[in-house]
Amino acid sequence: MKYQKIVLAGGNGYLGTVLAEHFKTLAAEIIILARRPVSPKGNIKTVVWDGKTAGDWVAQLTGADLLVNLCGKNVNCRYTEKNKQEIFDSRLIPTALLNRVVTEMENPPRIWINSSSATIYRHAEDRPQDELTGDIGEGFSVEVCKAWEHTFFETELPATRKIALRIGIVLGKESAVFPRLYNLVKFGLGGKQGDGEQYVNWIYEQDVARAVEWLLDNPEANGAFNCVAPNPVKNADMMRVIRKACGMPIGLPAPKWLLEVGAAIIGTETELILKSRWVMPQRLLDAGFEFRYPNVEDAIINCLK
Repeated sequence: MKYQKIVLAGGNGYLGTVLAEHFKTLAAEIIILARRPVSPKGNIKTVVWDGKTAGDWVAQLTGADLLVNLCGKNVNCRYTEKNKQEIFDSRLIPTALLNRVVTEMENPPRIWINSSSATIYRHAEDRPQDELTGDIGEGFSVEVCKAWEHTFFETELPATRKIALRIGIVLGKESAVFPRLYNLVKFGLGGKQGDGEQYVNWIYEQDVARAVEWLLDNPEANGAFNCVAPNPVKNADMMRVIRKACGMPIGLPAPKWLLEVGAAIIGTETELILKSRWVMPQRLLDAGFEFRYPNVEDAIINCLK
């Protein structure tokens, strides 16, 4: 085995499942910290925690090769005051807790990758945003990301390397996004959304897992990394690619006013669709990481297999 132990905090969701599947043949043991018990599957074991208080689960972090924190309420909801508070708390409280317990450990994880989001950058249609020259944006989603990364980095852990992974929209057959886009296309509604000029920063699920493994194996890597494919596309182009892959010749567009009505009905925010996220993974590229799925056409075809 390449690694002894991988710990995935909040790893019972979609992305945690992707990472567990990737590492299960590479690690002797994978520990998922979750709120509910789950029967072991091979070398993947679930340990219960509440994400708020220290407990017996802390022992699972001892000697871990990698700790990945994926905790956070789904932002696909209306931004009511209640939901806003839950979005903040579900990210900041577990991150602060992990900082406290790791600080006190004699044999802590050697690297801690904390989930973040590429939406930390401003709405950009003029130039790409990278880790060095990108502009941090404004608004609720950005404030969440800023607070999340501040909570993560405010505690220095000399024995644990820290990386904030600014993840884009993850594409995969079971992801939160692709099945919805596929259903729109299937029913002839897969045209551009808004004016279609907004950029989509996407990444295929396998490349997320490969990037995590690459960061683990490169001891010089630390700080913030954008985890997005190197070829972002505009919304209109992405919908065209999905229509072509599905063999659907038409796709009715959804103007902004219609998206606002629809978002209110299904309980989400149009920002998730209309914000232009033109983000580049410059640090990964400069360090030599090679994406297996750099083009959205290949990623979409793989989602449909």
